[in-house]
Amino acid sequence: MAAMTAEHSDMAISARLKHLAEEAPDDAVTLAWILSQLQERAFGLFLLILALPCCIPFLYGVPQIVALPLMFIAAQVALARKTPWLPTKLAAREVARSSLDNLAARAGPWLRRIEALSRPRLTALTRAPLDRVVGLALVLFSASILVPLPATNTVPGFAVVVVAMGILQRDGILVILGAILGTAWIASLIFAGATLVSLLRTWLGI
Repeated sequence: MAAMTAEHSDMAISARLKHLAEEAPDDAVTLAWILSQLQERAFGLFLLILALPCCIPFLYGVPQIVALPLMFIAAQVALARKTPWLPTKLAAREVARSSLDNLAARAGPWLRRIEALSRPRLTALTRAPLDRVVGLALVLFSASILVPLPATNTVPGFAVVVVAMGILQRDGILVILGAILGTAWIASLIFAGATLVSLLRTWLGI
């Protein structure tokens, strides 16, 4: 097991995702099984795996399924837990092996580009105590995926992916870029909501 852990820790993230799909023992695996395979990089990799499907525009159903586990894991980052944990009902949610294969194939080229550009820098943002602030931001970004509007999963999903890559690569610049993107998205939702409320009040003469 120690040799396997060392081998996996040395893998590029894109390769680790592909390897995870190949390791799936059944046609569908649970989130608990995925979590059990991630070992010492569990937080960053699990955030990445859950957020990647949310990056697909106009994809319905899957983002809403993964958003709650994503929020739960992000909250544990904010609470400085050493290892991630999911409650039984969330852990029992299943992902088809074909979906993992498709995710690895579609995300691989983009992850490799990010890997090529990233390197350890501003590493304080990827470890305690600043990682708690990052965790709180991830909770907000994940929550916005649940907004029942078309394409609302794409931008926050991409923001979480970039932050997760920053955590995995110890690259604070990626964390900052993802945080800026996610914060801009939250601000745009608040502005749009406030504008809509103002228009409705004007129309209703309130």
